[in-house]
Amino acid sequence: MQQKKIARLLSAALLSMTSGAACAAGFQLLEQNASGIGNAYAGSAAVAENASTIFFNPAGMTELQARELSVGMSLVRPVFEYKDKGSTATGPFRGDGDDAGSWAALPNGYLSWALNKDVYLGVGLGAPFGLITEYDDDWVGAAHSIKFDIKTYNINPSIAWRINDSVSIGAGFSWQRMEVEYERAAAVISLPVSMTHAILDADSDAWGWNVGALFKLSEATRLGISYRSSIEHTLEGDLKVKGPAAGASAALTSGKAEAKVELPDTFILSAVHKLDSQWELLGDISWTGWSKIKQVDIVRTSGPLNGVTVQTLDTEFKDTWRVALGANYRLNDAWKLKMGIAYDQTPVKDKERRLVSLPDNDRTWFTVGGQWTVAKGSTVDLGAAYLYVPKTKIDNNQAALGRGRVTGEYDSSVWILGAQYSLAF
Repeated sequence: MQQKKIARLLSAALLSMTSGAACAAGFQLLEQNASGIGNAYAGSAAVAENASTIFFNPAGMTELQARELSVGMSLVRPVFEYKDKGSTATGPFRGDGDDAGSWAALPNGYLSWALNKDVYLGVGLGAPFGLITEYDDDWVGAAHSIKFDIKTYNINPSIAWRINDSVSIGAGFSWQRMEVEYERAAAVISLPVSMTHAILDADSDAWGWNVGALFKLSEATRLGISYRSSIEHTLEGDLKVKGPAAGASAALTSGKAEAKVELPDTFILSAVHKLDSQWELLGDISWTGWSKIKQVDIVRTSGPLNGVTVQTLDTEFKDTWRVALGANYRLNDAWKLKMGIAYDQTPVKDKERRLVSLPDNDRTWFTVGGQWTVAKGSTVDLGAAYLYVPKTKIDNNQAALGRGRVTGEYDSSVWILGAQYSLAF
């Protein structure tokens, strides 16, 4: 009966996954558990406090009890408010687009179990990348983007081996599905104004892997390292053209299309140190290989333009670093208080290469949280984060391509709320 209940919980977590609002730099989603929010994900590869260590460092399973379940949900609300500063639009576009951000729900689920005292198996469900930005149809950058929606679904079986009392290693592989919807204004017929939209709807399945190690330097100190591979996707689907100009030329004809993108690899180095019976310190430094995404070409795969690149998203991303510090305070037997701060670099190089579909910038995390021990082996984590983002300038000039020039400034921020339930049984 208990096994059936666990299976239902994991199935519900997978089925409820939805679009992600990017919270880490670029369109990476750190919210693979809610228990790490309170510490700004400091110590993520070393803390191993529940089964969600499967994602951050599978070697951490050797610190868990014989069987553990962890399920959680994060609610994310980014704000992307654009103010125009002299854009040159194609057609009668004049608006600021309203707030391009919206609420998103990010679920996760993990299960680990020990085959014996040294070997553990586990599986994790999550969404490591995601993004949605959506503007008004008539905004000044409509020819660049009206809607950009990225979803990922990741299933990550893993194994961990305790080599000795000081060293554990772990590894896993991932099946990942990626779905993308990209919509923009393709043509405008005036008097009266009537817009034609181009919509790319494509998806891909691909495979990746991850490895990690956990070192117990002393009873008070743990060090964790982990690496998650890049994943190459070939997104295949439909390029639909809808509106009065549809079919007027080969470029405005619906058909098949594809786009190739390599999602970045990540490396994490983490430490956890217990100062005394009440205080615990956590630290984290991580690297993400965003420079793998130089550009994304949308290529026709049917019709008279078969093989022709119809649009290129010039990202020219750079690799990024993230640094996080956190602390836990044991208030009593039932409650642990959490706090954290982090600095997260953006992969966007400058305002000229900033896309309206991803108006990203550096951000600073300020976080608090708490862990409630409901009963032996049963805990609930709550966390809240505010991400400060400085004024974000954009000057993306695509006038030579007939899409106008977007010059302005974004006022951005992010709120994250999360809850996690973990059970050892």
